[in-house]
Amino acid sequence: MNETQKSRFSLVASMLIFGTIGIFRRYLLLSSGMIAFVRGLVGTLFLLGVMALKKQRISWGAIRQNGLLLLLSGGLIGFNWILLFEAYNHTTIAIATLCYYMSPVFVVLASPLFLKERITAKKGLCVLVSVIGMLPVTGVLSDTVDGSDLRGVLLGLGAALLYASVVILNKRIANVPAYDKTVVQLGSAAIVMIPYLLLTEGFTGMTLQPLPILLLLVMGVLHTGVAYALYFESFEKLSAQSVALFSYLDPIAAVVLSATVLHEPMGPWEIIGAVLVLAAAILGDVTLPKKKTA
Repeated sequence: MNETQKSRFSLVASMLIFGTIGIFRRYLLLSSGMIAFVRGLVGTLFLLGVMALKKQRISWGAIRQNGLLLLLSGGLIGFNWILLFEAYNHTTIAIATLCYYMSPVFVVLASPLFLKERITAKKGLCVLVSVIGMLPVTGVLSDTVDGSDLRGVLLGLGAALLYASVVILNKRIANVPAYDKTVVQLGSAAIVMIPYLLLTEGFTGMTLQPLPILLLLVMGVLHTGVAYALYFESFEKLSAQSVALFSYLDPIAAVVLSATVLHEPMGPWEIIGAVLVLAAAILGDVTLPKKKTA
């Protein structure tokens, strides 16, 4: 296996790991704030350990120059996790995940204002297709949708909006290595969760029973530390477009596991909508080769 194949394997593995997080959340009976806090803390410690083993030094100068943006984006990541975890509680894993993957649409719509980027005809078409696809996915066209499902949809879209904000902020963060950026952001997410938990539920909801502790550690180590480490390992040998396209294995895996493991219902119209949302997102990341001129 050559280096490119290893990087591709690392990327696929990280996406499949991310795709299983909804199932672990479904079986973890703790508050979303507590899960976000532990995930940020354990993920930070794990990545610091990886950096120590690889003898990578933290670029403190670059971090100081981008400190405010790093702290703000990290805080948004923490609340983004809370909304996503709550979405899993109120609707199916598939619907929550597909709502979450509307974040590229929010990035495209915000790019003229915050990034001074023009919305091309192709991007605009992908946004339109995504919105059309979301209508059957969210169930707003169905008479059977209940209040809990609608709340899950809104929470998933809220998480997507926060993640889009993180993406836009990250585009303004300059010269900070990927590991350094993620360590600071995950650490910031954990720190922000402390006052949030103290103001809401406190830390009394933390249980010392073996199963919840095991699931929390898996979400912190596997879904955060290991998955992010694999994700960054793939950057060196793969193109940005390849990374973007492979990233859609995450929602695909989540949708498949939702149907096969949890047996969550998904009718024909929901499946068509899911295909439209994912197809639009994938095509939005594809760059067609330019025709050569004589």
